[in-house]
Order: sequence, then structure tokens, then C-alpha cells
Amino acid sequence: MIIQRVVLNSRPGKNGNPVAENFRIEEDNLPDNINEGQVQVRTLYLSVDPYMVDPQLANGHLSYFLGAIGMPGLTSLIGIQEKGHITAGSNQTMVVSGAAGACGSLAGQIGHLMGCSRVVGICGTQEKCHLLTSELGFDAAINYKKGNVAEQLREFCPAGVDVYFDNVGGDISDTVISQMNQNSHIILCGQISQYNKDVPYPPPLPPAVEAIQKERNITRERFLVLNYKDEFESGILQLSQWFKEGKLKIKETVVNGLENMGVAFQSMMTGGNIGKQIVCISEETSL
Repeated sequence: MIIQRVVLNSRPGKNGNPVAENFRIEEDNLPDNINEGQVQVRTLYLSVDPYMVDPQLANGHLSYFLGAIGMPGLTSLIGIQEKGHITAGSNQTMVVSGAAGACGSLAGQIGHLMGCSRVVGICGTQEKCHLLTSELGFDAAINYKKGNVAEQLREFCPAGVDVYFDNVGGDISDTVISQMNQNSHIILCGQISQYNKDVPYPPPLPPAVEAIQKERNITRERFLVLNYKDEFESGILQLSQWFKEGKLKIKETVVNGLENMGVAFQSMMTGGNIGKQIVCISEETSL
């Protein structure tokens, strides 16, 4: 049997951005016979997030197990539960950077579901801003490529920021942290603006921003969802329930064809996706 596979063709290099040409498609042969102890599988969807369950939980949407009812959903839910310190009824404001991405688009909705009175998203296009406010329940959205982010934050978060779901790091996060309240909390989910730089993780804050963090007692601890495996089962069930009840809207950006895996990965790393970025290998789901 002849099959196709994606292999690493080259590395971006130190401080380099990954591009589609870093991957290539090649053919290989699989034996027709399956030996004892072996299984044969067929790939339907391929995840291209920078990390590597029962279909009824997602109403048959198998790809959702790569996103909202999978690791990104668990990351958003457990991150908020463990690091957000949200108390329903206390009028907390949450800001989400990378708000139209796989985790961010879920985190804003989960923030509301768990009791935040106001959720503001930061993203990179007017289309994404409109999606956040018109479909995903965000109270406001900021296009960081247009206008002054600090001024817009002051307008949309007049009582300051209590919880920051940080997906991007860099200048945007520095701006948000400068407007955070005393004893507020940063959920350190990702730092995608820093991934292609040779810096430690989590990246250190500039001295002035670090001073603000310390003076205001703002928590900023590294969050790894794999440290909370005992919460995975209950988390998946909660995400599935919200989805089935229509409380959690799920967005995907689907690219068709294994040969486009590199293109999809490059697009995800540069903000080309809305929601979860996946590659569809086969739309045939009858196994």
C-alpha cells in the first residue's frame, strides 16, 4: 500500500519563522498484511497547533477533538479555573489576547460562563473583532493593528483588568499588564509573538512592566495543562455540555489536503486562522 506522509524538510533556524517549505510530502510503502500487535489507521484530520474520545460528545464533529473539546478547550477551561481566580458576581473584567485563535476564542466565552461581567478581546483584523462581538459574546474587541491599544483598553475596561488570558506576550501583554488591578491574575497560556526568538520561557518582562507586576501583586505563573490530567475527563464533559447547550460557539479554519500542512502551520503562526486551524485529510468518516 502506497501512503503519503509529511516530514520535516528543513528547520527555520535560530530566531527564524517557520514557512511552508520547512515541510515536504513524500510517499512510502506499507505492507498489505497486518501482523499481530499492529493496527492500521487512517488519518481524517491533522492538527497544526504548536503542540502534538466519544464522537457523541461533539455531535459527530470529529475535528472538535483537536480543538474545543480537546487540548485547546481544556487549556482554556483549566487555565481559567486554576489561574484566573474568577468569582461570579464580583464584576471582574477579563482581557484575552490572541482572542480569535483556538484557545482565545474559547477563553473569552468560558470567562463569561464562569462569572466575568466583562470580556474584551485583542486580535489583528476587523473581521476577527466583528466575529468576537457578534458571534462569540465578547463585550468589546480591539484590533491591535489599528489605533492606540492602551487608549482602547482604558475605554473598554474602565475599571481596570482583573484577569488576563495571555496568548501572545510581547508589547501587547506589556500594555495590558500596565492596566491591571491590584491582586489581579495573568493566565500564561502562550507567548506566540516570542516563539521564534531565542528567549527563555516564559519570556522576562521589561523592567518597568515587571515593576508594575510586583507592585500590584499580579500573579504570572507558567501554566501547563498536562499538569492537570486528573481534570481532563470532567473538563471534556463540561466543554461538551456547553457546546451541546449552545453556550460554547466553536470556530475552525479548515485547509484541505495533506500537501497543504506546511501552509496551514505557517498561517496559524502568523494569525491567519480564526478558531482552531486544522488540515482535513479526508472528509470520509466511515471507518
